[in-house]
Amino acid sequence: MRNVEQTIGKLIDNQKVAFIASIDEEGFPNMKAMLQPRKREGLRTFYFTTNTSSMRVQQYLKNNHACIYFCDRRFFRGAMLKGTMEVMTDPAHKEMIWEEGDTMYYKEGVTDPDYCVLKFTAICGRYYSSFKSENFAVE
Repeated sequence: MRNVEQTIGKLIDNQKVAFIASIDEEGFPNMKAMLQPRKREGLRTFYFTTNTSSMRVQQYLKNNHACIYFCDRRFFRGAMLKGTMEVMTDPAHKEMIWEEGDTMYYKEGVTDPDYCVLKFTAICGRYYSSFKSENFAVE
């Protein structure tokens, strides 16, 4: 792959769904479909919204190892990123990705205690396309 950031970034930006994985108390991976990240900084950092009361948040608080996956079904391509997930409850992070209409999920608005931000930080990745897979570093 000539330009990792461009190739993977374009794939990510064109997806409406991201899959995130956490580790449960028995050490098994748990996968969940989420809406696309609200914000991304290169291939290193991704921000998602979720409920503070969710099972996934509790799992990340106990074990921050995570992975996110983006799949382009039309061309049968995918990108997986491995890293860590932080649960952010501070006002700055919550306000950073808050969007109009989020009160549909978080009735009390940006200060709703059941609203938090998942901040994923990638350390490496793997890309699949044209029947081949390749690892890549995240810069």
